[in-house]
Amino acid sequence: MKLSRRLFLDQSLAASAVAALSAPGFRPLQAEDAESTKPVGPNDKVRVAVIGVNGQGGAHLGEWLRNPGVEVVAICDCDPAAYAKHEGRFKDLPRKPRYEQDVRKLLEDKTIDAVSIATPNHWHALMAVWAMQSGKDVYVEKPCSHTVHEGRVMTQWARKLGRMCQMGVQSRSMPGMRATLDFVLGGKLGKINVARAICYRQRGSIGLTGTPAPIPNGLDFNLWCGPAPLEVPKRKRLHYDWHWFFATGGGDIANQNPHELDKARWGLGKQELPRRVVSVGGRLGYVDDAEVANCQVTVYEWDDALLISDVRGLPIKSPITLGLNTKGFNGAMNVWYGEHGYAIGLNYTSGVAFDYDGKELGKWSGGEYQAHFANFLKAVRSRNHKDLHLDIEDGHLSSALAHLGNVSLRRGAPVAAGSRPTKVVEQKQVADTFASLESYLGEHTIDYNQTKWIVGAALEIDPKTERSSDPEANKLFTREYRQGFELPEVA
Repeated sequence: MKLSRRLFLDQSLAASAVAALSAPGFRPLQAEDAESTKPVGPNDKVRVAVIGVNGQGGAHLGEWLRNPGVEVVAICDCDPAAYAKHEGRFKDLPRKPRYEQDVRKLLEDKTIDAVSIATPNHWHALMAVWAMQSGKDVYVEKPCSHTVHEGRVMTQWARKLGRMCQMGVQSRSMPGMRATLDFVLGGKLGKINVARAICYRQRGSIGLTGTPAPIPNGLDFNLWCGPAPLEVPKRKRLHYDWHWFFATGGGDIANQNPHELDKARWGLGKQELPRRVVSVGGRLGYVDDAEVANCQVTVYEWDDALLISDVRGLPIKSPITLGLNTKGFNGAMNVWYGEHGYAIGLNYTSGVAFDYDGKELGKWSGGEYQAHFANFLKAVRSRNHKDLHLDIEDGHLSSALAHLGNVSLRRGAPVAAGSRPTKVVEQKQVADTFASLESYLGEHTIDYNQTKWIVGAALEIDPKTERSSDPEANKLFTREYRQGFELPEVA
């Protein structure tokens, strides 16, 4: 989503802004702080606050405003300009949502039933836990967490406090996609052995500046950083480009591909983390301020199934054919391979299935974003997390796949271009993916001395403990939190 231009402070003020900010001194909420609120009645309007409206939160706001069972009572954003750009949407409302800059003050409001979170990734878990502790249900954007450990903690708090917590992967509630997955899981294709989660979206270079990003006028940078280090990042703009830095984002594997990873895992029927993970790629072809990979293939292995995540961010010069019936493709999609045939999820709302002779076995379509928000409201009223189409535990498992891919790559090392992991399983779809990636990269002039090809560490995972056998990798399964913004743990 492209952002509107903002009024910025002079570049020279950026560095001094950090020095002027002090730690918040906010006591993290504890279990004894959790409040019990009166359940929403079947005819009551659910009072919702939207947190973070500078990007995807604008879409959240639109969906809540159009739902007759909801009253949007507040909008929270550390950047006042983000609120200002939506004010025109409130002119016909009986009551205009109030503005709060500080999420901690917002959460003190006991009349709010639920919050809808669309901040940068590094805030998702902490805001969600604080909200649940203050008696509120939570709808949170993907990835629901910023680390593997955060998603498990979110799940523990949701169960302990009886809160509804849903991750915003809208495909889960689309009738067309649900029908597709019913077919995939219904046995007509035989056992599903392999799934592919594909994201081919061009992402341009963010440029090389080496200077601090300008801080938007009026933005509370201390709150923007939250649990992340209180440091102005070096890049051209603060907003949106947070996706491409590990302190706040995780690249497209943690941006677009949680949608596809979730559907892939759903079709495989896996309710635990994989036993083995390895990732390959790098930030190829771009010499810029960003840290994350723009081309990255990750292979996840259970004892009886494989999931392949395939992320490509450079321009697609020749149509990529995935074989089967996909023709040339540019976008995001899924493929599930069974013993007798395969299914393709073409987008968020539709799918089609074929046997291996090319005969169409079924076709499904239909749905809109509102369905996922309406599903969340259903659970808010029923107080049964099993009514959620994407309960936080499923959200955690799918988000963790993205994090595991990044951990593997970060634990890897630069090697000769085109090198493959020695432990990657020899399987047709895996081999086809690597061959396609090499062909795609060959159409670009890439200086591998400047932009490195990295083969990640082969991670061995214990699904029960959700830990790796690599102590250094385990350090990346969590993170350090800034004082005052620590993630509360469940005892």
